[in-house]
Amino acid sequence: MSEELLRDRENWLARWREGRIGFHQDTPSPLLVECWERVGAPEGSTVFVPLAGKSVDMPWLAEHGHDVFGVELASLAVEQFFAEQRLEAKVEETPKGALWRSGPIALLCGDVFALDAQDLAKCRAFFDRAAIIALPRGLRQRYAREVYAQLPRGCVGLMVTLEYPEHEKQGPPFSVREAEVRDLFESDWTVDVLVRREILAYQASWRNEGVTALHAVAYRLQRR
Repeated sequence: MSEELLRDRENWLARWREGRIGFHQDTPSPLLVECWERVGAPEGSTVFVPLAGKSVDMPWLAEHGHDVFGVELASLAVEQFFAEQRLEAKVEETPKGALWRSGPIALLCGDVFALDAQDLAKCRAFFDRAAIIALPRGLRQRYAREVYAQLPRGCVGLMVTLEYPEHEKQGPPFSVREAEVRDLFESDWTVDVLVRREILAYQASWRNEGVTALHAVAYRLQRR
C-alpha cells in the first residue's frame, strides 16, 4: 500500500472518529434526485456507491427500485448508517471485509481499492458523489485505473464533482475539473455533462473560508 493511500485512509478514519463529517448530507443529493432518471440505469440494477459513508442516497436508490452495493472504510459510518435508518442488518465476514445486508442494501466495510471485477460484476450502475472528490490527485488517477476499471462494460452512472479555485481552499473535498474527469475516464467511458451549477450562494461555510466560486457538476458516464 502506498504512503499516500495510507495517509488518506488515516485521514478518513480520523474524520469519522472525531465527527468531522461536514460532507454528510441528511437529505438525498439534489443532483441525484434531479439527474438519476437521465442516467438511464437499468431497472432493478445494482448500483455501486463508493466511499458511501452513511449516505441517505443509498435508501433513495433502493426506494427507486435498485439494489445498492456500497463500500465504506469506516466501521463507525457503517454502524451509524444502519442505526439511523433503523435497519436490522445481517453481517457476513468476507475476504474483503464485513458485509452488512438489509433488504436491497448491502454495505461492505472495507477498502474500495481492494475490490476486483468479481466483486463488482453485478453492478450495472454507479453513483459517485463523495469518492472522486475525497481523493487527492494522485489517488484519483489510481482510483480511475484500479476501481472504475473493474466495473463491467455497459455500466452507467452519475458522478458529481466540485470545482473551485484550488488556491482558495485545501481539500478534501477537492476541486476536480472537467478536463481532469475526461483525462481520467474518456479512454474507457463516454463522459457527458448533465448539469453545471453555481452553488456558492448556498454554502456559507465555503464563503466564510474565502472561496469565491463553487460549482457542482453532474456527469453521466457509461463504460464502452
